[in-house]
Order: sequence, then structure tokens, then C-alpha cells
Amino acid sequence: MVTDRTAAALGALKQAIMNLENAIDVRIDAQRTNGEVEHEVRRVHADRARLAQELDQSQFRANRLEEVNREVSRRLVTAMETIRAVLDR
Repeated sequence: MVTDRTAAALGALKQAIMNLENAIDVRIDAQRTNGEVEHEVRRVHADRARLAQELDQSQFRANRLEEVNREVSRRLVTAMETIRAVLDR
């Protein structure tokens, strides 16, 4: 025979079990979300590293092109001066 106290205790136990199951579900969802966030952070860091490397390579190429441009310009000035000197003779 179930007494009022036993029924109340069973009700409290059922409620405690439901609360525990809800807490477990919340924890699992939080861990899943944290795992997804951590994965996204790792992906963003990898993208950032790749972009930084590409930027460094682009800067190197730009600097090299600037050097070549100065050299070509210097040679053109020399060629024009040589042509003027020949024409002035």
C-alpha cells in the first residue's frame, strides 16, 4: 500500500530524475556547442595563418616589383641620355 509520504517521495524522486535528465541534456548541448565553437576557432586561426602568409608573399612580390621598376626607370634614363648625346653630336 502506497502512503502519502511514499507517493510524495516517489513524486520528488521522479522530479529529481527529470531535473537530472534536463541538466544532462543541457550539458550535452553545451559541450556540442563548445566543440563546434572550438572547431570554428581552429578554422579561423588556420585561415588567418594562411592569409598572413599570402600577405607576406604579396608584400615580397610588391617590393621586388618596385625594385625592378626603379632599375628599369634608371636604365631608361640612361638610354635617353645616351640617345640625346648621340643626337646632339
